[in-house]
Amino acid sequence: MAHNHGASHDSHAAPVQVAQAAAAARPQVEAVVRTVDKSAKKITLRHGEIPNLDMGPMTMVFQVQDPALLDKVKAGDTVRFTADQIKGAYTVLTIEPVQK
Repeated sequence: MAHNHGASHDSHAAPVQVAQAAAAARPQVEAVVRTVDKSAKKITLRHGEIPNLDMGPMTMVFQVQDPALLDKVKAGDTVRFTADQIKGAYTVLTIEPVQK
């Protein structure tokens, strides 16, 4: 029975390890906010390279995972963000203004 109990603990650790690996795979990228569209839950960013998405520098529209993220930033702000492709859409997962 002790063996099964140990296996139970191992299975609980796996999601944490997977989450940590996923976070490490999403580097923070610097960008400048072009527009914020709270009603559509979208943000336009002029960003640097996004390695985890194999995307070069460009200006593009992203969805946001949490609409509250849009309350933190405004057009013209320099930010650091993480993004991933979720259900086929490029999505901002985290975003923070860069202190100048």
